[in-house]
Amino acid sequence: MPVPRSRATIPRSLLRDNAYRALRDAIVDGTLAPGERLVDAELVDWLGVSRTPIREALARLEQAGLVQTRPGRHTIVSPLDLRATRSAVAVVAAMHEVAVREAVPHLSDAELDAMRAANADFAAALRDGDAERAVDADDRFHGVPVTASANQAVATVLEQFTPVLRRVERLRFSSLCGRASVAQHDTIVALCEAGDAEAAAAAARDNWRTLLPLLAGPLSGD
Repeated sequence: MPVPRSRATIPRSLLRDNAYRALRDAIVDGTLAPGERLVDAELVDWLGVSRTPIREALARLEQAGLVQTRPGRHTIVSPLDLRATRSAVAVVAAMHEVAVREAVPHLSDAELDAMRAANADFAAALRDGDAERAVDADDRFHGVPVTASANQAVATVLEQFTPVLRRVERLRFSSLCGRASVAQHDTIVALCEAGDAEAAAAAARDNWRTLLPLLAGPLSGD
């Protein structure tokens, strides 16, 4: 089939979402550092989209606490903020508690196996000192019950607040007790498999709260 002569129109919502994800990921992985100024023209050149989806993406990132905009002046990547991050830990932990509680009655053997596989990848990444891979594996582990819960409200809240925590993990991942986190994941899977929704939910909540020791002192980039 030949390429159509007319140019395909990409919906603006898709452009906005793509711009949001690209900017979010660059902030989370440190490509865009805390305090870095974000210039519309440079972002347009980098992402290959117009100024409108860039501005819409930046507005969404500001709601998530990842950028700060001063009208008429500039937009910067938000500095790491202890208070905001502690608040995000509380919200994210509570959402995962809800997700696991609702997911347990519906988790299939394949989904439990997916959680085990993700945790094995997580453990291997920790052994290799690969924080990026560890965070990705942790996302996949916790993403299984979030998807299985089919709770869109939970997914929406996590979409907003989890990136705030991932910034901290990538900067100071070595401060976490990696082996303890792997063991906690194993406990969550075992409780899910046993059908103990309340205990599994509490274990998921406590697993996310292990991020709090990261926030005991000043953060790099403050």
